[in-house]
Amino acid sequence: MPNFISEDQIEKAAIALLTETYGYRTVNCYTQDVENLADHSNRASKQDVVLFDVLKTYAVKLNKNIPEAVVEEAIEKLTARRYAMSPLLANKDVYGLIRNGIPVEYEGADGRTEHGIVRVIDFANPQNNDFCAVTQLWIKGERYPRRPDILIYVNGLPLVFIELKNSNVKVQNAYEDNLTNYKRDIPLLFQYNAFCVLSNAVETRVGSFTAGYEFFFSWLRSDDETEKINRKEIEKEGSSLERVLHGLLPKERLLDYVENFILYHKDTNKIVAQNHQFIGVNKAITSFEARDNKNGKLGVFWHTQGSGKSFSMIFLSRKVFHKYPGNYTFVIITDREDLDGQIYRNFLETDTVRKNEAARPKNSEEMRDFLGRNKRLVFTLIQKFRYDKGKEYPLLSERNDIIVIVDEAHRTQYAALAENMRKGLPNAQYFAFTGTPLLGRERKTNAWFGNYVSEYNFLQSMDDGATVPLFYQKRVPEVLIQNDNLSEEFYTILEDENLDEKAQQKLETEFSSELEVIKRDDRLETIAKDIVAHFPQRGYLGKGMVISVDKFTCVKMYDKVQTHWRAEIKRLVGVIGKIADGAYKERYKKQLDFMRSVEMAVVVSEDAGEEERFTKQKLNIKLHRDKMNAIDQNGHDIEYRFKDPADKLQLVFVCAMWLTGFDAPTVSTLYLDKPMKDHTLMQAIARANRVTSHAINGIGKTNGEVVDYYNVFRSMKKALSDYALGDDKEAAPVQEKSNLFNLLDDAIKQGMEFCRTLQIDLNQVLETKETFRKVNLFAAFADKILEKDDYWKEFKVYENTISSLYEACKPEILQKHFDPSISVFQYLRGVVDSIIAQADIDAVKQKIGDLLDQSIITSNTELFTQFTQPPYQVIKKGKTLDLSTINFEKLKEEFKEKEFKNIEITNLREFIEKKLEVMLKENSTRTDFAQKLQEIINRYNAGGTATENYFDELVKYAEGLKEEDERHVKEGLSKDELELYDVLRKDKMTKAEEIKVKNAARDLLQRLIKGRPKVLIQDWFKDGQSQVRVKLAIEEVLDKDLPETYKKDLFKEKSNKLYDLVYEYASKGQKWAA
Repeated sequence: MPNFISEDQIEKAAIALLTETYGYRTVNCYTQDVENLADHSNRASKQDVVLFDVLKTYAVKLNKNIPEAVVEEAIEKLTARRYAMSPLLANKDVYGLIRNGIPVEYEGADGRTEHGIVRVIDFANPQNNDFCAVTQLWIKGERYPRRPDILIYVNGLPLVFIELKNSNVKVQNAYEDNLTNYKRDIPLLFQYNAFCVLSNAVETRVGSFTAGYEFFFSWLRSDDETEKINRKEIEKEGSSLERVLHGLLPKERLLDYVENFILYHKDTNKIVAQNHQFIGVNKAITSFEARDNKNGKLGVFWHTQGSGKSFSMIFLSRKVFHKYPGNYTFVIITDREDLDGQIYRNFLETDTVRKNEAARPKNSEEMRDFLGRNKRLVFTLIQKFRYDKGKEYPLLSERNDIIVIVDEAHRTQYAALAENMRKGLPNAQYFAFTGTPLLGRERKTNAWFGNYVSEYNFLQSMDDGATVPLFYQKRVPEVLIQNDNLSEEFYTILEDENLDEKAQQKLETEFSSELEVIKRDDRLETIAKDIVAHFPQRGYLGKGMVISVDKFTCVKMYDKVQTHWRAEIKRLVGVIGKIADGAYKERYKKQLDFMRSVEMAVVVSEDAGEEERFTKQKLNIKLHRDKMNAIDQNGHDIEYRFKDPADKLQLVFVCAMWLTGFDAPTVSTLYLDKPMKDHTLMQAIARANRVTSHAINGIGKTNGEVVDYYNVFRSMKKALSDYALGDDKEAAPVQEKSNLFNLLDDAIKQGMEFCRTLQIDLNQVLETKETFRKVNLFAAFADKILEKDDYWKEFKVYENTISSLYEACKPEILQKHFDPSISVFQYLRGVVDSIIAQADIDAVKQKIGDLLDQSIITSNTELFTQFTQPPYQVIKKGKTLDLSTINFEKLKEEFKEKEFKNIEITNLREFIEKKLEVMLKENSTRTDFAQKLQEIINRYNAGGTATENYFDELVKYAEGLKEEDERHVKEGLSKDELELYDVLRKDKMTKAEEIKVKNAARDLLQRLIKGRPKVLIQDWFKDGQSQVRVKLAIEEVLDKDLPETYKKDLFKEKSNKLYDLVYEYASKGQKWAA
């Protein structure tokens, strides 16, 4: 592919690759007129998203043993509009029918009832299907007609959505401006969608239509997940889309992905496999296929922490169950209860295991029973392979179709328990799944499990966006431990928080000096004070974990942090009372509110006699144990609460629990004060590297932070070298926090450079000391940014980057002299936000309220308010949008005198768009108005309209909108009656016909709302018989009232449209049909 410039060039090159290399058909459906049905798609309506003629042809072809009429009924079931379902559940329902087939029942030739499955795609034989790339297909929706760039159809079903942008437009715009709007305006398209591709050729992202942009991922590797990727070279060549097409859209790969790599999690999320998961799982499948020659050793699957290993297990097991005939059993083995529970829940919440399916043995005896039977899935701990000392472990099963997946079992895989497992299951097939190479670089796992089938390391994961970057810092140098000579045994003992009496005694005798230094009271006091200073002043206020050396120290640290926390709250109350109103006071108030809301907890495992042991240390474990075991009023335990982003449980004190296999995406800060190394250290720091879409106070998570009190950095460098980088040493994936300040400086320079290209010199604000002069400068800058939509979009990217890095540099940046340009960028963003969205002024001020350089910000609220609300004020906050009061001639005259014309245009446009949104909800037939407005805006953004003409066009449009808003009065109808009338009307009606059609609209509304017998009963749209009654009621009124000129086909078309409208309103709980 060449280095693209235009969207059109990207589209043509993509289509050429799909047709010439992979044998796709292609259809260009572009028409200048949205209504023109002669677009080569053979659709009966522009609202259709399915190519019904193709679907029927291939469904009949693939189901020759089923009567054609039955196949057609199955197609109707598949393509029914699922208005009553959420978009996700509708997509899940349709996906299940596409993947598994549509169950049918019919009368056979001998009169007996036959049962069958209608399949609409032949997944096993790609050549039996039709693959078609459709470009520029107009689809009429609820508001605006929309035209996706490329849709990939398989047998007439639109499975892949591809949106393209010019190479100089950020790919995120394809998500924010296109995909988001398309989901709103043409939701029917996404009923069938498998996945979406967003690209500007320089960068390409793949994801589920339900995912936030941060969960759209790159797809740069075709066959080898370890392939070294030169991202700069890809950007230079503009070859990222080409890589996606090669890696995901060859016919066989596309069908494999659609069939085997899509999950629905808890009916709230759709999960599609990432690049490394698709390649890695298929490599594991290849090993599985060659199992007869593997001697039970299927290989080691090393994918770093946070990259979705448990979902890779699910993809693997589902594909084996679905694609390979046999009676397979998957046994998932871990060495920790919390890991076992988390993996089981993921299988359960993706419908891979059923709730009533006994899959988790309670004890060793029940586990042996489970493994001796033909169960589909078993989840167990390696510890349950213990057996009476001196006795030979029994044979449990000689089956060779048992697939054992050992997850993060570490040391236990090389001890007696592992030997027992293999004695009990001698012919089983074994995979090892791990986030770190077990037992380090020696690769000792090979002897047990075979070679690596897939490798995906820490750095690759970060580069691909599967995890967020991690930064570390040593905040309190005086508490760092300088002992480099700790024995291996010391680390080993500390890994297990449930020490037996012998290990505890050894720890307290042989390693007493080491423990004494770590647990020294004045040292812990200093650390506690620092945590209290750091935790509430971070940028992203995500959850935190304090990791201590043992259970006793966890409780001590909790007590100390609580003491200093309360003291800091008291101090802040006093400080706030002495400060006059201003940004400082606002910042302290926000900190105080946060500190008052935070709940903390100790989380350690329970063991016998713990109360007595803690009492000897003058500590109370009972209060903590009660909290750990408590179930809240919503039925949630402490683990659920900590994982819930909205729960007040924000900071936990741990020593070993929750450090492996524990996934709480909003954890962003780790306070490390425990000797750790190798895989244990890697597992621990990975708690903070999860991606989340959960923003806190408008701030997103862009990185995780590790605060090092023990001096584990020495071990971290070695661990990263061994476990994070693979065979070739590369740049460290965990960097010092000071690097964030360098990134912030670079972002400011790039933002300044972009502004200079618009003739905006932000330094002028810094140089002037006059408040009124600053306000005028901000007005001029805002006016320039608002000249084109693309200017504003690009400015937002720069400002978002600067603000995100500024937040990531907290709290340290608050104590330093930071670049005042940050304030200028944020304030200018606030000014433009207030114009575009008519945002509340207090909200805008709050966004920038914690900036220290107050010389940037005007303290005159009245002046700021006056600036952000134009004199003619067509938008009144909190009031009804009233077109009837606007004097359009006066508006045009005033515009000529305005200094900042783009601001005036933006305000008028905002008003029009909001009013149009209201009018579209009132009457679904007004989509032409939406299309016309978009054409006016597009023409101006493309440079085809001068500023003055643009404003005149918007005013003229607003006048037309006013006429439309009042048309129901002129027609003698209510607003609801007008909508029905607009659906029923046809071209070139006589006066007499108009009267009859209006009467039909009035009568129909009366019949549906007040008529007897009542047809719009509760949830009628969910019941087939109730749906028939509504259809008949509509047809009866129309048959009585419509003119004779409405012949059979037209009558049917209008009846169906009205039924669809009533169904849609009822299923969404809208208007009179609710």
